[in-house]
Amino acid sequence: MTSSPVKSLILEKFPHIPVFQPEKASQENFLQELGSLKADLFVVVAYGQILSQKLLDIPPLGCINVHASLLPKYRGAAPIHRVLLAGEKETGIAIQKMVRQLDAGDVIATTEIPISEQTTFGELEKALCDAAKPLLLSVIRSYASGIPSATPQDPALATYAAKIELEEGLIDWSKPAEEIHNLIRAFSPRPGAWCWVETSRSDNILEKKRVKIFRSEKKPLQGAPGEVLSADGVIACGRDSIQLLEVQPEGKKAMKASDWLRGCKNISFL
Repeated sequence: MTSSPVKSLILEKFPHIPVFQPEKASQENFLQELGSLKADLFVVVAYGQILSQKLLDIPPLGCINVHASLLPKYRGAAPIHRVLLAGEKETGIAIQKMVRQLDAGDVIATTEIPISEQTTFGELEKALCDAAKPLLLSVIRSYASGIPSATPQDPALATYAAKIELEEGLIDWSKPAEEIHNLIRAFSPRPGAWCWVETSRSDNILEKKRVKIFRSEKKPLQGAPGEVLSADGVIACGRDSIQLLEVQPEGKKAMKASDWLRGCKNISFL
């Protein structure tokens, strides 16, 4: 149950491990294949389909899921992106017993991860992955003594982490600097927060291009939204400002924002 690039890697490194790629996890032939494995426990990580009760009932010890948030907060498809968009200072891994409801199962174990003001999606994703490995192994080992106890989630505290849509990455300079900064780091390196810029060519004709912004820093300077406040890339927001640190202009590789701005003539952020 994985994508083709990952499947290729698994087959290359671990040719003895069976890999299945059903279009739907509820397909009867797939359920039969899973049942034939005679596994005691199923572990699900980053799988985007709701699993049927028939599948959940196959292993005698049940199914557990590794979720990238401190449940019940940020249930759903994009907990890492959403926790950064919200400016949270902490997140973590929760290992839960799987039920038919979305990320609503009892929680067996958690581990917490701090989030700094500069943490990006890519950095947080790696930190969570690193933290999940020993936690998952510990939980799996605990099953040797029987099904472990777990804590029910409080549904009143549940929040939903909806799937990220590409159009959410468009920067609106009228918003506060903190909100824009959180958007940039939540979308870095993928799918990338972006904006339109207008610059003058050598023949003074204006060009409108798209630029992705991967890193930024909040600043207290004030100005009209989108106004360039300094040559080193401080851009005014609806409240305060941000300094651009790393960008990817349309058709080019990622680079330091200061290097890119030195080559721009009469730039405007739209």
